[in-house]
Amino acid sequence: MMPQPRTPRVCSHCDGFPVVHITTGITLDGQRSTLAAACPACQGTGTRNAPAALARAGK
Repeated sequence: MMPQPRTPRVCSHCDGFPVVHITTGITLDGQRSTLAAACPACQGTGTRNAPAALARAGK
């Protein structure tokens, strides 16, 4: 049996949306000021590795 390629799992904390922009207000000239925030669980990648106990196969 050929080994199957492992597909990365979607992060359960951010559901695959790892970076969000938070509006911090509107400047005097009318532009919106935003702040980017990355998911702390996956560090902005959107995927997570399977836990070691679940990834182990065989005897």
